[in-house]
Parts: sequence; structure tokens; C-alpha cells
Amino acid sequence: MDEHKIVVRRLALLIAAALAVFALYILRLIFLQLVHGEEFAAQATNTTEYRFNVTAARGDIVDSAGRRIATSTTSYNVELSKLLIGDNDLNETIRSAVEILQANGETWNDGLLIGYADESGNYSFTGDPASETDQNSIAAVKEALGLQQYATANDVMARLIEEYQLEDYAPAWQRILGGIHYQMEQEAFSNVNNFTLAENVSDKTVATVKEHSLTLPGVEIAQTSVRSYIDGTILPHVLGRVGKITAEMWRVTDENGQVTYPLRDKGYAMNDLIGISGLESAYEDELRGQDGVETITRDSDGVIIDTSVTTEPQPGKTVMLTINNEFQKAVDEALARNVQRIAATYDVDASAGAVVVIDVKTGGILACSNYPSYDQNLYSTQYAEYSANPGLPLYNRALQGLYTPGSTYKPSVAIAALLSGVIDRSSTVYCNGVYNYYKDYHPRCTMHGHSGNIDVVTAIKWSCNIFFYDVGRRTTSDVYDSYAYRLGLGVPTGVEVSESTGRLTTKEDANYTESLEVQAAIGQGNTVVTPVQLATYAATIANKGVRYRTHFVKALLDTNTGEVLEETQPEIVDVIEDDVGAFDIVEEGMVGVSQTITELANYPYTIACKTGTPQRSDGYKVGNTTKYYTNSTMIAYGPVEDPQIAVGIVVEYGGGGSRTGELVTDIFNAYFFERSNGMTPVQEGQLLE
Repeated sequence: MDEHKIVVRRLALLIAAALAVFALYILRLIFLQLVHGEEFAAQATNTTEYRFNVTAARGDIVDSAGRRIATSTTSYNVELSKLLIGDNDLNETIRSAVEILQANGETWNDGLLIGYADESGNYSFTGDPASETDQNSIAAVKEALGLQQYATANDVMARLIEEYQLEDYAPAWQRILGGIHYQMEQEAFSNVNNFTLAENVSDKTVATVKEHSLTLPGVEIAQTSVRSYIDGTILPHVLGRVGKITAEMWRVTDENGQVTYPLRDKGYAMNDLIGISGLESAYEDELRGQDGVETITRDSDGVIIDTSVTTEPQPGKTVMLTINNEFQKAVDEALARNVQRIAATYDVDASAGAVVVIDVKTGGILACSNYPSYDQNLYSTQYAEYSANPGLPLYNRALQGLYTPGSTYKPSVAIAALLSGVIDRSSTVYCNGVYNYYKDYHPRCTMHGHSGNIDVVTAIKWSCNIFFYDVGRRTTSDVYDSYAYRLGLGVPTGVEVSESTGRLTTKEDANYTESLEVQAAIGQGNTVVTPVQLATYAATIANKGVRYRTHFVKALLDTNTGEVLEETQPEIVDVIEDDVGAFDIVEEGMVGVSQTITELANYPYTIACKTGTPQRSDGYKVGNTTKYYTNSTMIAYGPVEDPQIAVGIVVEYGGGGSRTGELVTDIFNAYFFERSNGMTPVQEGQLLE
């Protein structure tokens, strides 16, 4: 019995021990799988995810009929992926990639302003000593490498060689690798940020890199897009350009020394492209689109186990302009042809000018021409030639050019005088060719086509200076300037891109005198305006005092469907009340002007216009007398019975404003031709090639 009890007790103890051990296993299993399951699973697999941006396709810019002006085409970049290079020698990887680029005549991403070593092994900075940008770039290199600002190019290279372990390379390769390493550092090369070694490479380079993919891990071909223009001569000054983000754009230091990264905060990578001028910049947010995300997963051994696009990129919106391609080209050709005709016919130095044409009923710009101009597609390759051209083809005369308006300013003075009660339709001023109000200042009038008592309609028709000297003096610049501003002169027009504001002559001017005030009344003095302001001003007169915001963009479209997402509505920015018929009276005078110009007098539609022959500041000697060169200026609108378009014109050194009469008829001919050939809005989903 005692033995039986002992056996039972021992068996119970064994069972209890077994149960205890089993319980410990259960608790350990719970601990491993339930409490820390995810943690231990991650440790077991040790996978890491890396996310890279997939650049969205940039939206197109199209004309009012849906024809593409600016679009994006596929191109290929050579990129270095630190993640995929892994433990491979980075210097050797870069060297091998550069050898491929060299063999195929490609360039690579290297902004270091240091040349190759000379025969003595010395280096020199290559930046332009007169360029603030270049000098700032050199200073930034020294600062980034921890060198004093008096450091030489040799000092910079010595630090790069040491920093990136380039001692065993030949001097030429030290410079190449050092420059690329520095650029990579500036562009934050890392496991999650690839480095673009070369852009827009040839098909041959693409094939060669792919052929060497097994021996060059981390040297990748990335499909991307570049901006291209169907016709690079269409609106190059207005469209602007797309370019790489610069160091100054990426790292911004305010006046207090505070450093911010605004583009990074908006989701850009340092090597992204961005609109840097014109509409490309103004509509960057709309054109850019939403980048996608590519996720690469690597296990604990560094092996890539999965690559997938986890977020699809969304293309940018399509920006539709008020411009019609065919009309724009016709106006470009007419401007060039007429500038050349004026120069040849009148033996003057006319060689440049600008035209802006506005839809009177909406304020939309239908054409914006500069002469000379340039080809957007050739900008990069021919920049030096364009920059050196004395005709300044890169200069946006239509929006930035500031010109004395001359007699085109007179209608605004007439409107101010009529609306303020200084004169009425029958008021006259006696013109005998000399204005004798001042004792010591006697400005003159050509008396072309008129003399004696002159009313406002006749004064506008024949551009009588004496009339406007006297009426301007009595109205005062305070009053006639206030109306000129409201008509669209000397103020922003509202266009979406950069424009000059210009200015009017005022009593606050440092050189103000009473004589300056009467000169301002005929559009001289200190007054300068832009061609787009002249066109806006003409449109406001055509609208009897209603001024619309001048604009280039008609609508934003969904790039995939063509659906109109947002449409620009005509926006009234000012209304000049007219209870005395001032605009009708001025229009009568402007129609009279067109009857003095053969091309306009014989035109099948009635056109209202005002010419100007403003003096330039530069002159020439005739004996002991200084003669001043003159520009040709013109404002016009029509048909008068139902105004459709308004025009502002400037031809530099063109002489008499009436010389642009043929240009005006060419513009109207082109407009009516395009209207008769279906100048209609695009249908949804129909974007034309």
C-alpha cells in the first residue's frame, strides 16, 4: 500500500511537472505570436520598404481650338540608385557609367565650376567673375566642404579627393568623379532619392546601359518626359520655360537667416522639373499633376524581393488659351513683314515691334506677337546666339516693353475733358501752329490737315497738338491721368504672366513743370506704357468705358477626358459712366483718323483708330540741331458697328503711326479669315494634334 501511494505521488509529480513545462511553452508561444508576433516576424524576414516618386505627366497647353502648343514627350534618363548599388564600389560604378556616356557623346550632371587639371596639375575655377550666380555657386562649394572663402580651386579638389577616396584615380577621373559626387551631395543622393546622372540620352545609350545591367547594378534607365513645342515660334515669350530646380529655389534663406525648403514641402524632389517662367510657371500647380509612388521591398540580405507601383501618377490638367494658333501665326508674319516694309519704304531703322490683339467682348488675348522672336525648341542650343542678337529676340516687348504712347494717348485726354465738363462736342481751340499760353515755352503743332478753330472730333482726326495742349492744361494731369488709369494705361492689365506696369506723368515727378504737363497731354513727358496696355485701352474705348481683365487662359481641362473643369469668365474690372456721349464723340474722331489712312479708308469694315509718332530719347544731329528718332504707335478696334477685336501696336524707329495702317488691315484680314474657317471652341474630348 505504501508502495502504491509512492508510485501515485511520483506519477502526480511527473504529470504536474509535464503540465508546468507545457504551460511554459504555451505562455512562450503566446508571447512570441500574439504579444510580439509582428515584431519578431519583421525581424525574421527583416524587409525594408523604400518609396520613390513616379513623375506624373505634365499637362498640355493648347490653343482655343484644342490644338497642342506645349506637350510632353517621352525621354530617358540615366539614374543611379544607391539602394540597388548596395555594397558595390560607388566610385567604380560611376566611372563605368560615365565611360558609357563618353562613348556615346553624352553629357552628365556636374555643376562644379572647376576645370580639369592643367599640365602642372593645377585647377582653376571656371565661373564668370562678373556673374553673381557663378560666384555664389563657387562660394557655396567652399562652404559645403568646410573651406574658407579664400580657398583655391586646388584646395577644393584636394578636399573632394579626400572626401570621396579618389586618391588612386588619374587627375581627369578625380575631377569627373569629384564633380559628380559633389552634385550628388547637393541633390541629397540616398536610398530613397536617386540621382539623375544624365538626361534625355540617346537610344544607343539606353541600349548600352541595359546591356550592362548585370555588371552595373544601380545604373538604371528611367523613363521620363520632356517639354516640347509643336511649333516653337508660337508665343515663346508667354509660354515661358520648364527647367530643373536650382539650388537657390530648393534652399531658401530669408532675411533673418532662416532656411526653408518650400519646394520639398510641396512634394518636389531636388532633381524635378518645374515651370520657371511664363505660363509654365504661373500654372505650375495645375500643369504638374500628382506624382505616383513606386515601392521597392528589400529583405535582410539586401535582395530586392518586390517592386511595384503602389500609387498611380495622375497627369496634370490641360491649360487652354484664348489664343488661336493660326491667327497667332498670321499676326506674327504680318508684324515681321510690315516692320521690314516700313524700314524699306521709308528708309528708317525699323527692326523691332510688338502687336497685341484682344477680344473686345471678353478681354481674352487672341494674339501676342514680338518681332524679332525666337524658337522655343531651340532655346537651349541657341541661347548664346539669341542673347547676343542686337535685336533682342528674347525680350518680351508686347508685355514688358515700355514705350511713350505719343498721340495714341489723346483719346484718353479727350474722354477726361468731356466727362469732367471742361469741353463738350462743340468746344474749340484755335490752332495757328504755336501754343503761346506760356511766356517762355512755345510748343508747336504740325497743322497737318487742319488750322483755325478746332473741335474735339477734328482734333482727334488730325491729331492737333495745340488743342490737346490747351485742353490738357485746363483738365490737369490729375484728372486726365485718373481716366487713363481706368482705361487701362499705366496699370496692370491682369494677364497671368509678368508684365511691366508702366507709368504716367504726374505732378509728383521730380522733373515736373507746367510744360511737362502739356507734353503729357499729347502722350509724351514721362509717360510710358506697354503694347498690351495699348490694346486693353483700345478695347475699353470700344466697350464705351467697360474694361475687362486682360487674360491668356480660357479654361482648364481634364487631360484624360477633355472635360472643362474651370472656365475663365469675362471679368469687369472698371466701368466709366458716360452720360454725355463722350465715347461716341471720341469714336467719331477715331473713325475720322482711319479715313486719313488709305488702307483703312478703303477697308470693307469701319475701323476706329488713333496713330502716334512719339519721340524717342535718342537722337541725331542735323547741323547744330538735335533731331529725335520716333516710334510708330497705333490703337485700333472694329468693326465699329459691333466691335470684335482691339489692337495695340508699336514699331520701334518706325516714324509716323499711319505707317502701320497696312499692318492693321492684315490683322483684321487674318481675324475674319480664321472666323470664316471655323474658329470655334474645342468640343469635349477633342484635343487636336
